[in-house]
Amino acid sequence: MSVTDIYTAVVDISHGPLDPTAALDFVSDPRFGGIATFIGRVRQHNLGRAVTGVSYDLFEPLALRMFQDIGERARAEVGGPLKLYIAHAKGDLRIGDLAVVVAAATPHRDEAFRACRLAIEAVKHEAPIWKKEHYVDGDSAWSEGCSLCEEHREAERQAVKQHGDAHGHGH
Repeated sequence: MSVTDIYTAVVDISHGPLDPTAALDFVSDPRFGGIATFIGRVRQHNLGRAVTGVSYDLFEPLALRMFQDIGERARAEVGGPLKLYIAHAKGDLRIGDLAVVVAAATPHRDEAFRACRLAIEAVKHEAPIWKKEHYVDGDSAWSEGCSLCEEHREAERQAVKQHGDAHGHGH
């Protein structure tokens, strides 16, 4: 896979939002019949707390290098041609704003789904991205991140039981 088959970006949202259409445009290629996308948005609840927004900070040079490495791993995983787009927001986001966009294109759907899933999971679990949630009560807290995923999932399960906040992976 050439460097031109992987697009990576950090988008300072003070200059504009992430653009899913740009992701689809980048991965569209007559060689490929399968395109899978993931779009992550800021949600209004997490762990039973009402959220007003989030702030993302990251170390951009390392994040971009890591996104590129993720693309190489995704290509090795699918074992064939792949175009991959990974873009993550930086800055202060409101409810509904796009935080991350991933698109993968391959000759067939199975490989596209696998590459997209691998890419978003690796971004969430490995990239140097810090997330601070801001709550309705005026409080804010940094996300504990994926190094504590099992503990985070257990806390989320408890919050769902108590508050009915069912939304999947909590970060």
